[in-house]
Amino acid sequence: MAATTHTVTNQAPPLVGYDVYGADRALGEAVERHLPAELLDTVRAELGELGRSAGSAQVQEWGVLANENPPRLRTHDRYGNRIDEVEFHPSWHRLLGHAVSSGLTDAWGRPSGHLRRAAGFLVWTQAEAGHGCPLSMTHAAVPALRADPGLAAEWEPRLTSHVYDEELRPAAGKPGVLFGMGMTEKQGGSDVRANTTRAEPLSADGEYLLTGHKWFCSAPMCDGFLVLAQAAGGLTCFLVPRVLPDGTRNVFAIQRLKDKLGNRSNASSEVEFDGTWARRVGEEGRGVRTIIEMVAATRLDCVIGSAALMRHSVAQAVHHAAYRSAFGGKLIEKPLMRNVLADLALESEAATTLALRLAAAYDSDSEQDRAFLRLAVPAAKYWVTKRCTPVAAEALECLGGNGYVEESGMPRLLRESPLNSIWEGSGNVQALDVLRALWGSPHAAGRRGSEPQALNAFLQEVGQARGADHRLDAAIKDLLTELADLEGIEARARRLVERMALVLQGSMLVRWAPSEVADAFCGSRLGGDWGTAFGTLPHTLDLASVVDRARVEI
Repeated sequence: MAATTHTVTNQAPPLVGYDVYGADRALGEAVERHLPAELLDTVRAELGELGRSAGSAQVQEWGVLANENPPRLRTHDRYGNRIDEVEFHPSWHRLLGHAVSSGLTDAWGRPSGHLRRAAGFLVWTQAEAGHGCPLSMTHAAVPALRADPGLAAEWEPRLTSHVYDEELRPAAGKPGVLFGMGMTEKQGGSDVRANTTRAEPLSADGEYLLTGHKWFCSAPMCDGFLVLAQAAGGLTCFLVPRVLPDGTRNVFAIQRLKDKLGNRSNASSEVEFDGTWARRVGEEGRGVRTIIEMVAATRLDCVIGSAALMRHSVAQAVHHAAYRSAFGGKLIEKPLMRNVLADLALESEAATTLALRLAAAYDSDSEQDRAFLRLAVPAAKYWVTKRCTPVAAEALECLGGNGYVEESGMPRLLRESPLNSIWEGSGNVQALDVLRALWGSPHAAGRRGSEPQALNAFLQEVGQARGADHRLDAAIKDLLTELADLEGIEARARRLVERMALVLQGSMLVRWAPSEVADAFCGSRLGGDWGTAFGTLPHTLDLASVVDRARVEI
């Protein structure tokens, strides 16, 4: 029936049919800054293809369908045989297939691989975030497996493959595989040394049977999992394949799928091991040390994923304001809305700039960059992931009631936004890890630490911008004062790590961002001329240029 009551006007068009990479100036500049000149044309083409796909109507619809049709657990077949399979919507497989074919699990063996993958991950996550979980774990499994050269030689070519094969069958016959991990248990959570899962050795060298459980095991249809269990020599890392070499299913009893706040497209499960066959990775008793490189890589992906969610949220908010009129003009031209949008854009650009610098450090052979990552990754993971939820919430509010409606996509972003601050160690775990890098142990802070080179590398990084902005200089001085005061350091850990992250972001923006972005960031985040909510930047700043930089043109 024809509408006769009114004509629909003053609604923003959908933000669709655009190049997610090409429209992101901060990301594009970061790629060109850190990438060798001889790779620029190749990588621009790679990311441009991925960006156009991520912004297409088809791929955005895949993201919607994957979340509207969440995975289903099938514990048994019709005859009562245990099968422990999870069924995903076809859109989930399409998203994963495109991601794998675009190299989002292939960082460790190609030139500037981490930078290329990080930029691609930031772009593709804006299409749908949930399937990033198996992508991240597969990517991050490589350095852990290198603790055993034999296992690495067997598995790494398939982990870094550009071919996605969704079938659950012996890995030796597959062109590509995905990996997951299982560390936490009911009684311990992040305190993995409290794990009770047992590993009993078999006669064959390096083979064990596991008995126990894992409380969070995401993407349970992956081909293999790195897990922690107690062997005779202590907590040890093991590789658990879903399917054994002879084609039989390994014992991997999926008890149920978690009913999560967000991340609905991805299955997160509780699993039990009862005589589950596994291969040891690394030495007995060195499980945490073996798996720590995997954890560091997934923590960086938490930073990248949160930067992606923030960028997507800000792009939607600015796009809406550019088209929506109220009170005699476009929202984007209203001084107060412009202040809000500029404040959000600052947060997004600072996150993107930091994430890409960390990825570039992974590509470096420099010992200083390695030491820098030891402090910068947990500090960034702490701060950037914590900023994601307030950014998503404020961006949603920019759309008003339209943003509160599921069809806008903003509620999905808001539900997803807390995840990365929890996954791979929540805020306290990250803050204490920074203390551990500085002083060896958060409980023995008076003993100047085990990794002094990490602090030296961090200070050299931020020191490159010294003298360029007086507010940054003052913040660095204040940070040094805090670092010299060990009184009550554990209770002050969050405050210290927040300052470290902000100083680090400020130093990068002062060096690399346009002057209006660096000025606004340093004045608000470091200079203290800011309120406690978004939209409280000094009105004298060039906010229009900051907002225009974040806008997507369609």
